[in-house]
Amino acid sequence: MSIDEDVYVDTTGLRCPEPLMVVRNKMMDMTSGQVIKVLATDPSTSWDFPKFCNFLGHELLEKNQNDDQYTYWIKKS
Repeated sequence: MSIDEDVYVDTTGLRCPEPLMVVRNKMMDMTSGQVIKVLATDPSTSWDFPKFCNFLGHELLEKNQNDDQYTYWIKKS
């Protein structure tokens, strides 16, 4: 699946709660319907980002894991 993103954030090397805070802050500048692609290495993002999306009504379009690298595409509500 190929998803076009409007914003790209690389949070590799950051540990909880930093990846979530970086994404939250970046999404505050986005408009509804825009997509952010997030690259992360912190395993906690695998449960943090789905909960974040569920709580705030954003849509987690896709998530992938390749070894210790996680990629997320989130559509802002």
